[in-house]
Amino acid sequence: MINTSRSRTIVGVTFLLAIVAGIIAIGLGSVTIAVPDIVKTLFSSTASTNDTIIWNIRLPRVLLAMIIGANIAISGALLQAVMGNPLADPGLTGVTSGAAVFVLMIMLAAPEYTQFIPIAAFVGGLIAATLVYALAWRRNGISPITIILSGVAVNALCGGVVGYLSIIYSDRLPSAVQWLNGSLAAKGNQALWMVFPYAIVGWILSIFAIRKANVIRMGDQVASNLGENVNRIRILLSILAVFLAAISVAAIGMIGFVGLVVPHMARLLVGSNYKYLLPMSMALGALVLLLADTGGRTLFAPLEIPAGILMAVIGAPYFLYLMRRSAF
Repeated sequence: MINTSRSRTIVGVTFLLAIVAGIIAIGLGSVTIAVPDIVKTLFSSTASTNDTIIWNIRLPRVLLAMIIGANIAISGALLQAVMGNPLADPGLTGVTSGAAVFVLMIMLAAPEYTQFIPIAAFVGGLIAATLVYALAWRRNGISPITIILSGVAVNALCGGVVGYLSIIYSDRLPSAVQWLNGSLAAKGNQALWMVFPYAIVGWILSIFAIRKANVIRMGDQVASNLGENVNRIRILLSILAVFLAAISVAAIGMIGFVGLVVPHMARLLVGSNYKYLLPMSMALGALVLLLADTGGRTLFAPLEIPAGILMAVIGAPYFLYLMRRSAF
């Protein structure tokens, strides 16, 4: 059993690391800004070029990466509790691709309704998750193999729809390419303020979900003996997980494997108690996606690699490793 005091320390240190990494990331780019200048600009208006770069370009992007990373990691941790499946994450369970289809429909077919993109993403994610659940469900519950196979089928179906939309609206596709790859390039205050209110709601609801997640991870029989309605908990936690993943897709597109890799890393550090696992996933998710985005825009500059592509490169081998460990 992992010591609770140690877990609190690890969570606190990780939040601190994410903040420090965020400040450093603000200084990196085509124009390098020293940390003292960043701090000075953040706490007093300097009316300089740095002021414009920080407030209009880099700070919104850094905050957006951290919020999205936190959202997806919490979503993955909740899905893993709901399904009792260590391989569950928003990407593999079809949530991401379902949300992407509905967002792309608006972006390409009805761009005049972009204000409805977060709601459309939520609806798309819910439909895809419900379909995956229905396909994967067996009398004895959901096994790792059925959820993966169902996720593959739904992802393939959504991929087909995305391909169809790409063909019939090929003239409008360039505007959506970066979004499809999970890029934070050119994402500024508008994207940040679109996702921030929804994220706050999701984080508050996640605090109330901690006890239920702890109950359900102990198994259906134990949860029932404690007087809990297992199916209702599953549905509510799933809706919350879909909500957090969908608003993230709406903001920057498809980011894979954060919801799978981060909760696993968090579990290794603080154990399976969701009192620590959820805040740890939140802090670590923010840090991981921030590092992926910062690496993508600086390592190969002036070429920029979308964070979604870097996460796929890192996450796919980790997923294969987990598949092998699961022994199915």
